[in-house]
Amino acid sequence: MGLEHVPNKLDDELCFAIYTAQKIYNKFYAGALKEYKLTYPQYITLLALWETGEPMMIKELGAKLNLDNGTLTPLLKRMEKDGWIERNHSLEDARKVFICLTKKAKQKKCEIKNKMTSCFAAVDMTASEYRKDVELIKTIGKSIEDGNTK
Repeated sequence: MGLEHVPNKLDDELCFAIYTAQKIYNKFYAGALKEYKLTYPQYITLLALWETGEPMMIKELGAKLNLDNGTLTPLLKRMEKDGWIERNHSLEDARKVFICLTKKAKQKKCEIKNKMTSCFAAVDMTASEYRKDVELIKTIGKSIEDGNTK
């Protein structure tokens, strides 16, 4: 059984609340990452690579970030040009390209994470509330995705 919802007032719409929050988050991250000349998609790319600690194939990275090749390819080219990542071809199969962190990306990891931590310190929310909200948004996304595949 699905959700019974009739769109009425804009301020009561979940989609508008998520859209508005996303715009605010984009502005928040743009300010926080400005000194590193990183965009939000570049930042989450670094997060994914920092998290694994290993080179990732482009396809694997795209799946983790939920980005298609049309978005990911120019993003990676820019990050490579700016010295954040390197592309390395597999020795066994030259068609396989691995994305690796550069020395710069590894050295800046703690600095960038500390910067983000200090920016989030200004957010009026507890760590528990933050984790709860992240899980709620994931649940909403999964619900919508599952409903669209039926």
